[in-house]
Parts: sequence; C-alpha cells; structure tokens
Amino acid sequence: MIVRIMGEGQVEISADDIALLNQLDSELESAIEADDEENFRVRLHALLDKVRHVGKALSDDSLEPSELILPPADASIEEVREMLGDQGLIPG
Repeated sequence: MIVRIMGEGQVEISADDIALLNQLDSELESAIEADDEENFRVRLHALLDKVRHVGKALSDDSLEPSELILPPADASIEEVREMLGDQGLIPG
C-alpha cells in the first residue's frame, strides 16, 4: 500500500503493518472525538512516526498513486477531523 504524508512524500507499507496502524488510527480518532488537543497531537505524531518507521520511502521522482493520504505533523485537530472517513484515516 502506498501512503502519502502530506508535505513529506510517499512510503510503501506492508499489509502486515496495517493492523498496528489501524490501532494507532483508532486512538487518534478517540482523541479527536474527545476534542483533546494534547492527546490528539501525541496520537498524530505516533501514527506518522510508525508509518515512517515501517514504511519504505519511495524516491521523490516516483509517480505511484497514493492509496492513503495522511495529514502533515503540524495539522490542526480540525483539519484532521475533516479528513476522517467512516473508517478513520486508515481503512481496515
């Protein structure tokens, strides 16, 4: 799965890592629902850090279509709230 972190680039994520990313996504959603800015910031950074850690960075000149688009690390709680779908940022 190809994932784009806005403002950073793309990474390729293994299907084996989706369950862990979904757990982090659920925690992020909970922080947003609670309107807990501090917890939101921690959860957003945890999700993005894990994507960076488990993902294999694609070169800047790669033109792969992104299956998922994640917000940048400095996104506001409102910006991320608007990006959430029925299944969060990471479906599954």
